Amino acid sequence: MGFFKKLFSNSKDNQNENKIDIDTLLLSSDPNKSIIELDNYISKLCSWGAALEQLTEPQKNFYYNQEFEREINNGGLSQYFFNSSGNFAHQAIKSLQVIGANKTADILQLAIDQFPDSIVPGDRNERQQVLEQIEKKATEVWEKLDQQLYASKDNLTFLNLAYVKQQRNSF
Repeated sequence: MGFFKKLFSNSKDNQNENKIDIDTLLLSSDPNKSIIELDNYISKLCSWGAALEQLTEPQKNFYYNQEFEREINNGGLSQYFFNSSGNFAHQAIKSLQVIGANKTADILQLAIDQFPDSIVPGDRNERQQVLEQIEKKATEVWEKLDQQLYASKDNLTFLNLAYVKQQRNSF
């Protein structure tokens, strides 16, 4: 599509042009690549979490799950709660349950229980202040929970792709 056509075309046309081919992704022999492509697509749709209202409920569930998994694989629960991904901790419990990752959801709940009244502030600055107060005790618990997550039998890649397959019309 030419520059002027892109510039002056209606935004619905641009959305369709940028729409992901979900069927091709789901048929891919590389599930990790499919997850990454879908994650990039969903993240762009919602401006990396700043415009979640742009997403369908199934897309939100996928987004929360990917935010969680990405941070856990990169730096564990401490990093998850410290970074903006922690804004969605309570939503992630539900999204993990929706895809059938109940063991992972239970472990996340145990991690959330380290916060006062088991409430993770949705505001990053507020959450980081709370983290300073609970850091010593929570970090010990979270390190043990990290090991449980790494050993968990929940295959998040498989469960997320199965969920996307079930909800393909919402993607």
